[in-house]
Amino acid sequence: MHEQEIRVDGMSCQHCVMAVQKALNEVPGITVKVVRVGAVVYATDDREHAESRVRAAITSAGYTPLP
Repeated sequence: MHEQEIRVDGMSCQHCVMAVQKALNEVPGITVKVVRVGAVVYATDDREHAESRVRAAITSAGYTPLP
């Protein structure tokens, strides 16, 4: 499995962490490792497509994934 970290803008509290965690739990093919204020770490075997799905889930939760 490949681990990836994505920095996230707009997260400032535990509620934000829980909202992003919930959104990421619905993304098929990834294992959420850590969600903290400002970043998420996940693991996947599908390196090619997982990042775009993770970024879309973060956006749908109301936050901005950073490059």
